[in-house]
Amino acid sequence: MSVKVEGGSGGFSEQERAAMKERAAELKKEAGRGRGRKQAADLLDVLSKIEKMAEPDRAIAERIHAIVTANAPGLSPKLWYGQPAYARDGKVICFFRSGATDKERYSTFGFTPEAQLDDESGLWPTSYAVTRLGEEAEKAITALVRKAAG
Repeated sequence: MSVKVEGGSGGFSEQERAAMKERAAELKKEAGRGRGRKQAADLLDVLSKIEKMAEPDRAIAERIHAIVTANAPGLSPKLWYGQPAYARDGKVICFFRSGATDKERYSTFGFTPEAQLDDESGLWPTSYAVTRLGEEAEKAITALVRKAAG
């Protein structure tokens, strides 16, 4: 049975299929690791992924990794859909997506609903476009990560 979507290609893009395959492989890998070994292996997976990124994404991801780990030590690095993410009790709180990997003109740093960044105004951002990290951007990310980490 085939389903065609009006106005679309009727399926997932090549990048979406690749991300889903990476996520399936991540879940399979997680199932086979013991808790202590899993955390160390997850950190190595994230650092390896960042190391393989093209510039300027690598520098941005390295800086975001440093900000998150310094300001939210309760969050654990892990891969999520093939990209660096940070989780509490196995649930992703925030993540970095490489623009080069996603074939976009900018990378993103985002938060899941688990971050609970809800604002009383009823309007709050869930992801940010990132092309460089200046002092002001680093301060904003630091504040958001601290709030999300509780």
